[in-house]
Amino acid sequence: MSTSRPLTVAQVVPRLDSGGVERGTLEVAQALVEHGHRAIVISAGGAMARELERLGAEHVTMPVAAKSPLTLRQVGPMRRFLRERGVDIVHARSRVPAWVCWLAWRRMNPARRPRFVTTIHGLHSVSRYSSIMTRGEAVIAVSEAAREYAVTNYRVRSERLRVIHRGVDPQEFPHGFEPAPAWRERFFAEHPALAGRPMLAIIGRLTRLKGHHDFLTMMAGLRARGVDAAGAVVGGGDPRRRGYARELRERVRRENLDDRVAFTGERRDAREIAAEARIVLSLSSKPESFGRATLEALRLGTPVLGYDHGGVGEILSEVHPEGAVPLGDVRELVDRAATLLASPKRLAAPTDRFTKREMLERTLALYQELAEGRAPST
Repeated sequence: MSTSRPLTVAQVVPRLDSGGVERGTLEVAQALVEHGHRAIVISAGGAMARELERLGAEHVTMPVAAKSPLTLRQVGPMRRFLRERGVDIVHARSRVPAWVCWLAWRRMNPARRPRFVTTIHGLHSVSRYSSIMTRGEAVIAVSEAAREYAVTNYRVRSERLRVIHRGVDPQEFPHGFEPAPAWRERFFAEHPALAGRPMLAIIGRLTRLKGHHDFLTMMAGLRARGVDAAGAVVGGGDPRRRGYARELRERVRRENLDDRVAFTGERRDAREIAAEARIVLSLSSKPESFGRATLEALRLGTPVLGYDHGGVGEILSEVHPEGAVPLGDVRELVDRAATLLASPKRLAAPTDRFTKREMLERTLALYQELAEGRAPST
């Protein structure tokens, strides 16, 4: 990315706790720093803010997370921040921050204000509230599914849309990776219900849309067939929805799955878990815009069974079509899981599609086009 001067790019997200959006935000910030630009992330804070600063980027705390009219009080401070810091690109990655950014941005002098970018990370319910993610001068869609969502529901002109798939670093998720013996020992000591059996894992936050109940139904179905397998539910619960986590745990106890299903909580070693698993599951009831956990597992060589819709279906169709299962067909999940467990094997190394390098190069190239006035605007 070469421009006549270093750029100042501000990415705006609700919080920096965990998740694919947050991880991608840090990756873009790091790439900007490495190319000599100034990278700022604005959020309400979180555990990843310190990691961001270690990368050489700047974190600015601003309460832009809450879905409340009170959050709109940040419009004025946001406008002052963009003006005083000389921000060249403001990139909003979620709906509440995008509204704050857009309301601040539209009242600035068009000749001096930053260029406004949004990314469609989620296939949200269609509404005026969600439409803000399509109001960027340039709109990034993280998959063809996200592009189709924008065109179909909001009639976004194709010249404003850029499909930039999320990506995974093959060096971070090398094909054939094996966890260290010491890691295995610690992990199975923490979760003895998972030890000594082939492990299936569902990786993602404990939210109702992620399909955990289908996962538990599948585990019960495997047990009924005499398949001795263990299930790892990997991910932290939403503090605002503690009842869902309790509901899942109660079902495990009620159906006597305690001896073969374990809840690991939030983990920083999802790579090791995905590599140790015989199968990774992606069972969201609503289509996901991409499906990073799916791609990470496939990069490692771990088979994935996932519902064939949205970004997950898109990845599977290109990288591992045998893993695509019709939406909601738990019986088919049981059949395919039993077959895979009977003849375990690693997948072949995937193609060079969906790489972190490609994602970063295309994102930074878009910033450059915008800064030079060559990219389309509204």
